[in-house]
Formats: sequence, C-alpha cells, structure tokens
Amino acid sequence: MPLPPATRESQLRTVPRRAILAIDYGRTRIGLALSDEAELTARPLQILQRTNRRDDVKRLREVCREHSVGKIIVGWPIRLDGTPGEMAAEAEQFAERLRKQLGLMVELIDERLSSWEAEQLASTIKPRANASLGKRKTLDDVAAAVVLRDYLSRAARGAQG
Repeated sequence: MPLPPATRESQLRTVPRRAILAIDYGRTRIGLALSDEAELTARPLQILQRTNRRDDVKRLREVCREHSVGKIIVGWPIRLDGTPGEMAAEAEQFAERLRKQLGLMVELIDERLSSWEAEQLASTIKPRANASLGKRKTLDDVAAAVVLRDYLSRAARGAQG
C-alpha cells in the first residue's frame, strides 16, 4: 500500500534549515553576523580585514561552509532620503561577485542607520557585562547583526500574514 503524499508542513520539517550570513561591507573591513538555523536570532560573528577580492571571497566561502550558510544578505548603504549612498554601487558589485563565486542566494538589504544603532547598543552595554564590546574600535559585526535582526524581523512578520 503506497504511503500518503507528504504534506507541505512535513516536508518543511525534513528540509535542513541553514543559517543566514549578514555582511556589513566596507573598503577596509567586512563585518559579519550570523543567524541561527531557525532564522530567529542574529549575533555578531567577526570582522574580516579586507585584503584583496580573491582572498576576501575565499575567507567568506570558508565562513559559509563552517556555519552552514544557505543565504547571504549584504547591507546596502542607502541615504535617509532613499537614494543610494556613496558605497551603494560597490556593495552591489560585491554582492554580485558573492552570488557568482559562492553559488548562494545573495540579497541586498537597506542598512540605513545600522552603524548608528550599533554605536548606540555598544554605548549602553556596561563595561563589565561585555568587556570586549565596550573596548572595541570598530562595530562592523554589530552593524551586520542589526541589519540581520531587522531582516529576520521583517521576514517573520511577512510569514505571519
């Protein structure tokens, strides 16, 4: 006797979930943040010092493999008035390079005010609570986590209805 066809819900449960990698792209540094596999939380992962395009992509490929990344989002620098910022074209080219060379889905995401919010978050954390965050010179990975958190929040609201 044949088995009943699988429902969409049961198929979703058997498909392995993969993490989302968020990138705060810059000319000298790349901030990285990672979601959990359930796509509920975002956490700063690391900051990569840029070297050259080939090495940058190679290191990102390693990060994707190590953390089972299934999708990448790249912060897209948009001005408050909605026009592309100075780095917007570079971020677009970088996202396209990742899409071609890593073979993953790559999406540009509005990153307005993410760096400002990362600075605000860092300034509110007590030095004892997170000494490494309080003493940092750069917050590129925290900015990437802010972009990822907002992305996950919008995705969750969209799934609800």
